[in-house]
Amino acid sequence: MPDPTLQLSLPARAENVIVVRQAVAGLGEALGLSEQRVDDLKTVISEACNNVVVHAYEGEPGPLHVSADPGPDELVVTVADQGDGFRPEASADEASLSLGLPLIASLSDGFEVSGRAGEGTTTTIRFAFEEQSLPVETNGAARAPPEELELQIPPGELARPVLARVIGALAARAEFSVERLSDTVLLGDAVSGHAPEDFPEGLVSIAIRDGDGTLDVRVGPMVEGGGERILSTMDLPGGQGGSLRKLAASMDVERADDGEYLVFEVSN
Repeated sequence: MPDPTLQLSLPARAENVIVVRQAVAGLGEALGLSEQRVDDLKTVISEACNNVVVHAYEGEPGPLHVSADPGPDELVVTVADQGDGFRPEASADEASLSLGLPLIASLSDGFEVSGRAGEGTTTTIRFAFEEQSLPVETNGAARAPPEELELQIPPGELARPVLARVIGALAARAEFSVERLSDTVLLGDAVSGHAPEDFPEGLVSIAIRDGDGTLDVRVGPMVEGGGERILSTMDLPGGQGGSLRKLAASMDVERADDGEYLVFEVSN
């Protein structure tokens, strides 16, 4: 089975549901889904993620894994955890964000829930394309449960709307001004449009940690010289020394055993 186009791994917390919601919505828009279908997609994914947040880990921290894979006729989204299992209905004395399985069933074109108690649960949801879309060739690798958001997606047209929505959600949560939000999206565009050959797996791999009024972004691993090539694309034409790098509080290329990383911080 091919690896999914979009992969997200992040802590299963309520404030992260909107990040997943925006990422999947961006992918749906890039694939040409109608506004109504994108709204349905966001609602269903929110419901599946909320069930993980509320029920999977009994108040303890744990990972939320989301992947989205466009095929010839449909978009398949999986929401997985490593917790105690999916419970479609909350008990009477338990606070819950869940609206239950009927909502997922009514807004999607099919879904299934798999897993056993104590071994985690995977919810697979299918959305048929209203008009046939071209399948996306993908590649990828399994990711370890993160402390921050981790995202993998092919560079180019699919990556831009997904990354813009993810950055927008995180920047809003960090209470960025509108101007700084725009600056951050510009930096995301510069990264997402970069050549796939600079990434060993052919996917843009990005980790983002949101702090107190800051976003710390780590892009990579990349092949040797990949970080410098991204930096060079940020230089503005005209030879006047202008560069998108100035939009970041700091930006450097770091080298590790598995390759190069572009690391930058954006603050409000």
